[in-house]
Amino acid sequence: MGVTGLIARADVRQRKTVESKTKNTMTRPQIAAMAARAFGGMALADSEDAVLELKDGWFNAAYNVRLVDGREVILKIAPPRDAEVMFYENNIMATEVAAMRLVRRNPAIPAPEIYHFDDGHDLCDSDYFFMEKLAGDNLEHVRASLPPETQASIDLHIGEIIREINGFTGTYFGYDGNPDLRASTWREAFIKIMESVLEDGTRKGVVYDHGYAEIRAAVLRHAPALEEVTTPCLVHWDVWDPNVFVKEGRVVGLIDFERALWADPLMEAQFRSLSSDGITSSMRGYGKTSFTFEEERRCRLYSLHLALVMNTECCYRSYDNDFVYNLSRQWMGEHMDWLKAN
Repeated sequence: MGVTGLIARADVRQRKTVESKTKNTMTRPQIAAMAARAFGGMALADSEDAVLELKDGWFNAAYNVRLVDGREVILKIAPPRDAEVMFYENNIMATEVAAMRLVRRNPAIPAPEIYHFDDGHDLCDSDYFFMEKLAGDNLEHVRASLPPETQASIDLHIGEIIREINGFTGTYFGYDGNPDLRASTWREAFIKIMESVLEDGTRKGVVYDHGYAEIRAAVLRHAPALEEVTTPCLVHWDVWDPNVFVKEGRVVGLIDFERALWADPLMEAQFRSLSSDGITSSMRGYGKTSFTFEEERRCRLYSLHLALVMNTECCYRSYDNDFVYNLSRQWMGEHMDWLKAN
């Protein structure tokens, strides 16, 4: 999920303790069978650490897998088919694979190669894929140790990459893997997307700090600003530090395209910090350093959407602490206040 700058400024040690019930973990023999299918019968390495679970993600299960020929690859497994997920999360692994294969057409976007995608559900009860293991370090792990000028250079590069991703255009607004959350106009698609999250909340009896009617009213009040957006652009939506790999002051990899959608580029995570941080290095890299009132209205709507997703998903993931919940309440309060006042 894309908690972006709000998460980045929070206590990372606490964030790492979050566990989610949507993770579909597998045994070593199961992973061995999956790898054999993907890599022409190849076995796993004999060592005990040939299969290592990666703990950073909150939704999918992921593993570092070492093959008998010495190669290391990443295995990502979607939640079980019977897992209760939010409506927009339906079929998002297929969306991720499609988006990653698309952006690799542009060499300026350092997305890993997809080696094998399997949605047959015979070896595994959910979709899974193997992909290239990226070089470099996870930005979340190393940012604090980097000099300020290196951090700024990396953020500039992130902005440049996001601009390249947004350069892909589509024929509709919404989610590739979810036809029910699509529309020919961005206003209609965004309202559908927001409404789906509120319906997710209703199913779970979620009580927000602001009432459902109050949230809907705020969205409709500012919805005319959405009408300026007429071209569906590919939006990653989830580029925050754990999804970025860096080496020697440059971004060498970008992962987690699963929540990508055709939308307004201002929906990108790099614009969520507009209200609190002002103009950032990533915005400078993107080439977007000034915002009209209509654009700020849209940024606030997208920030409200993010907060609503964060808050609602707590009831679907059954996190083992209140970290995400507390952040979402803070975020929602700030942006609802602005939307009601303007």
